[in-house]
Amino acid sequence: MAKHVLIIGAGTGGLALAHALRKANVGVTVAVYERDRARADGLFGYRVGISPEGSRSLAACLPHDLFETFKRTTAITPDWFNMITEQYQQLLSINGFSKAADDGIGEERSVSRMTMRQVLLTGLEDVVHFDKYFTHFNTNENGTVIAFFKDGTTAMGDVLVGADGPGSPVRRQYLPHAILKDSGLYGITAKVDLNEETKRLLPPNALRGVTMVNAPHGDSCIIHVMEFPWDHDGQPKSNIGGNDEELLRRWPGRNFDNTRDYILLGFGGHGRRLPADIMSLDGPKLHALLLDLTASWHPDIRKLYELSDPTTSFPINIRTSEKVEPWDSTNATLIGDSIHTMTPGLGVGANTALLDAQILADCLVRAVQGQGDLVSAVAEYEKQMHSYAWRRVEKSLDRFNKDDAVYQPGLKGTIATMMMRTGMRVVNALPPLKRMVAESITKERGDLERREQ
Repeated sequence: MAKHVLIIGAGTGGLALAHALRKANVGVTVAVYERDRARADGLFGYRVGISPEGSRSLAACLPHDLFETFKRTTAITPDWFNMITEQYQQLLSINGFSKAADDGIGEERSVSRMTMRQVLLTGLEDVVHFDKYFTHFNTNENGTVIAFFKDGTTAMGDVLVGADGPGSPVRRQYLPHAILKDSGLYGITAKVDLNEETKRLLPPNALRGVTMVNAPHGDSCIIHVMEFPWDHDGQPKSNIGGNDEELLRRWPGRNFDNTRDYILLGFGGHGRRLPADIMSLDGPKLHALLLDLTASWHPDIRKLYELSDPTTSFPINIRTSEKVEPWDSTNATLIGDSIHTMTPGLGVGANTALLDAQILADCLVRAVQGQGDLVSAVAEYEKQMHSYAWRRVEKSLDRFNKDDAVYQPGLKGTIATMMMRTGMRVVNALPPLKRMVAESITKERGDLERREQ
């Protein structure tokens, strides 16, 4: 019998799941309900790194031609991983950070969040319903589930999937004991156009790399250059190759994308050093705050911040989930940030959502094909998800821990920063240690152990 899946939220995981279920073509229908009012809404957020594992999950979920479009809409892949001080002094620099995969699938990719969303919406125009604010769900006696929306409408299905992000209303109802807590750390974004002037302000190797700035007081900044296949007017660049250019011209999602070449500046700091009302500050006030926080930094990075567009600055409250012990499975479940919100410390939040989508789709497809019932399929997905997600949540928090010594005031924090910098310089000077660090990064960005608690 045909089964119908309700997906709440048109984010990375939810849309990938919808594609995977349709791609399987085994009689599973799907509907996605998104509270944004239109496809052109939600064009926010900047860079996200899709790891080799994430790329493989995405390829498994998407039709082949759409995955090819995705590959051609990504930015130039970084080849360097750099650590520098706020005075542009090198601490660590690793070449070969990203390597092309033999199969053209499992490799590192830098993606604009807004572009990726437009890719994932492509081909789902008939099943994504916008302006649908989910309020709650009920389970009927016959085993079906009904979703209720703020506009008074409802939707009925056989499975309900919460893919509605960290503030998930589905999770609040289904797992009211699940805790989402503030990490105590905050981020502030800034975006500056990539042009000849700003290129000259970048530190060595930053043009083709991910560069982390290590500053006093635990302050940090990620510098990431994003160069896309479009020119300033939004037309495909003429030097990207005939086939790529033709594919992008035919891609309908390009009509909704507003990404142009830019440099991402992502500042991070402890809440103790930031205004109490940081989450309510507008772009210009955040821009002024960034200039104040970086007043003693190298003139070139100061200039990058000065040239950044104040309207592109917004605050990020870095939050994390607490581990939730396995629950009794039903025909409702959760994927991505709606169940395991992570800090950006490990850089695998979106990739884990894609892995969730791939596994859940596989489990549901097998059930529809007669290998068990839907609740058993959900239970199998949740068993696998519990085996990898919480380890990633924990490791991500370890990298963004407000109690780390570098965030402590006074002499303790200063000594911790000096020790950290010394350690990185030693690694940078010793090729064997440097190779070990490079291999560790490669492993983390490849296949993380799913079943290691």
